[in-house]
Amino acid sequence: MTIGLAMGELASAAPTSGGLYYWTFMFSTPKWRCFLSWIVGYANTISNVASVASVDWACAVQIMAAVSIGSDLSFQPTTAQTYGLFCALLISHGLINSVTPRVIARLQLLFVAVNVLLCAAVIIALPAATPKELRNDAKFAFGGFVNLSGWSDGFAFVISFLMPLWTLGCFDAPVHMSEEATNASTAIPHAIIFSTCLSLILGWGINVSLAFCMGKDLQGILDSPVGQPMATIFLSSLGKVGALAVWSFVILVQYAIGAGILTTCSRQVFAFSRDGGLPLSRWVYHVNRRIYAPVRAVWFSVMLCMMLGALTFAGPSAINAVFSLTVTGQYFAYSIPISARFLGGKELKKGPVSFGRLSLPIAAIAVTWMIVMSVIIMFPENPNPGVSDMNYTVVVQGGVLFLATAYYFLPRYGGMYWFKGPVLTVTREDVSSDVLEAREKDEMEVPTPAKSD
Repeated sequence: MTIGLAMGELASAAPTSGGLYYWTFMFSTPKWRCFLSWIVGYANTISNVASVASVDWACAVQIMAAVSIGSDLSFQPTTAQTYGLFCALLISHGLINSVTPRVIARLQLLFVAVNVLLCAAVIIALPAATPKELRNDAKFAFGGFVNLSGWSDGFAFVISFLMPLWTLGCFDAPVHMSEEATNASTAIPHAIIFSTCLSLILGWGINVSLAFCMGKDLQGILDSPVGQPMATIFLSSLGKVGALAVWSFVILVQYAIGAGILTTCSRQVFAFSRDGGLPLSRWVYHVNRRIYAPVRAVWFSVMLCMMLGALTFAGPSAINAVFSLTVTGQYFAYSIPISARFLGGKELKKGPVSFGRLSLPIAAIAVTWMIVMSVIIMFPENPNPGVSDMNYTVVVQGGVLFLATAYYFLPRYGGMYWFKGPVLTVTREDVSSDVLEAREKDEMEVPTPAKSD
């Protein structure tokens, strides 16, 4: 929640599609702002790509689980089949994001309503339909502890946070839509804060419902041929027909999330390309004049997601690294601008959403949490992993940061010779006086935040 609050306050002060790397540039010292903005831009870009890839991969697994249930568990998908479906989902999302943003906005309203109703249905219907032999008492649901990891109980508890952190992520998603939003300085922070709060409440309710209705054979749930633990719980409680009915809506919601995440990912890619940060920036930075959408950025994002998803052929641990990268990449990109706000020596011109004296403790808790959890979730699932069981998040995350740093300091051609941070893309008359004063004082170029009207 503190991450959402800290991000919401920054979004209210400077709502722009560049978001994190724009804030980093704005608050950091002149000596480091270009490099830090560059690194945050790459970390945020790859984390958004990983978000799309992980969401669509999860959707592909969910669809395969439905096929498995429908075939009475006789169908077992191969990695190649799942990857093919994953690519098809990405292409369909690319097509959805190649239409006018107004259509996407209307679809999102529908999907949000379906999502909330589905959560309520699971919380209410699952306990009502679960057979007595699978119902757990409150002592087990709230106080039971089962450790199947091989780690000590304490560390097993902490390392299990990966899935909740992945589920409750992408706090910056509304930020990247700032330049297409009405009244962005209030709408964007409200979207971040209220969606975070609602997700916490609904997510907790769903987990309580599952804990009461899944029985006590957790190893059996994990080893089920269905291949998806939640689908296995639904099958046991609701039967084949009921499970498929509910699961179809789960798939629909997951599919909708994939479409929405690709929208925000493409806007981050577009914004960073606008500032020259990515390879092929001149080609990617393009707005389709017919529908007023960054279509090239959409398909560039789709291509990157397919490349990242191909890691699945290296084994299940490799694709798990994509899920982890979503969290670690986001947390790295979030921590720097939140910290720079207080350490960079620049004063924040507060927006309509501000927390006053509470801003510093909120930021301190958020950054501390993100640093600790970024280290924790890089550990493998068991203490004695083999090559196939190793957690390769540190390799993927470290590789991206290493290549981005190398590209920045590359002799003659690196970003240090030409990347000057967010560029000015509006006329002087459109820029507020405080931005112009900062530009003249620090000899920098910055874009104006999104207009409130």
